[in-house]
Amino acid sequence: MTAAFRMPSLGADMEAGTLVDWLKRPGDLVKRGDPIAVVETQKGAIDVECYQEGKLLRYLVDTGSRVPVGTPLAELEETDDGATAPATSGASAAPSEAPEWQAGSGATPGEAASAALRPQPVASPAARRLAAEKGVDLSRLTGSGPAGAITSEDVVAAARTGTVHYERKGVDMAGMRKAVGAAMARSKREIPHYYLAHDIDLTTARRWLAESNSDRDPERRLLMAALLLKASALALAKYPALNGFWIDDAFRPGEAVHVGMAVSIRGGGLVAPAIRHTDTLRLDELMQRLQDNVMRARAGRLRSSELAAATATVSSLGERGVDSLYGVISPPQVALIGFGRPRMRAWVSGDTIEPREVVTLTLAADHRASDGQRGALLLAEIDRLLQRPEVL
Repeated sequence: MTAAFRMPSLGADMEAGTLVDWLKRPGDLVKRGDPIAVVETQKGAIDVECYQEGKLLRYLVDTGSRVPVGTPLAELEETDDGATAPATSGASAAPSEAPEWQAGSGATPGEAASAALRPQPVASPAARRLAAEKGVDLSRLTGSGPAGAITSEDVVAAARTGTVHYERKGVDMAGMRKAVGAAMARSKREIPHYYLAHDIDLTTARRWLAESNSDRDPERRLLMAALLLKASALALAKYPALNGFWIDDAFRPGEAVHVGMAVSIRGGGLVAPAIRHTDTLRLDELMQRLQDNVMRARAGRLRSSELAAATATVSSLGERGVDSLYGVISPPQVALIGFGRPRMRAWVSGDTIEPREVVTLTLAADHRASDGQRGALLLAEIDRLLQRPEVL
């Protein structure tokens, strides 16, 4: 049975993307999670992963084409009894039926068919992945491998010369700002937000963090952000009404806790790549994932699953000196947790007033999926966990 691999939705703010390169060629076997193509969006060049298993039969869209979300990009022969695109992954779901070819998509059916018949460079999967990472145009290379196949060494050599790169646009700041604005306008128009705030004493967490980092090399030290993210994830697991999606007038709980951590892009803009199964990760691993996400987000090198998997978002503007933030929910998610700037404040402890490091925790939540009581329990649970950082 054949099926179409479609242009995915990589967020509520995405309407179309440009196919930059193929990472698989006709005849290749693909598994779920395999990077299959590189797509340029307002958020940069994204490695798009396959959500089906089977064999790639032919391309339906030529590289360089800008096509709407849901447009078939390639035809696959399925081997797993009819796998389909996920219903949702923290973003607008791809349509389950193949749409009619849309005018202005960048290629007509005839052009797409012709493109599928053009000779494709023979290259190993590793070479194709490396070419996508380095921006190397495989069609301009002569392979040194068996039968002229392009090897990873060929790609490295080409990247070193800098003469065979396809143009990467990076992050389209104007486009991103426009798309984010449209998504947030939709959010405020359609989602009945409610907001809660809660102050948390970070003294215990800060002391534990200092002790934990005392015998670590600088590159392995934990940041407070890892503790805040882990506590939020554990609280979301305990209160699932705030972890999931509002789709078709109903709440759909997330299959797991995949928290999207908001990352600011240099020059403006914001992305929130998901850290899958955030609640189950050790703090060291979580810290590594955070650093890796920030680096790749700012380089425009994220994967589609990272942009489309978040079940809730955590955001912080503390490094910008903001005491508290009241976020706008990213549809179809139903909650956004915000952290402000940790600051020294007078704090009543028993019968005394002491200087303590305090952070303001906020929640923006969808009143259709939860109420203030449930939201208050979530904030209280985050506070409780941060008073016992050794359990995180």
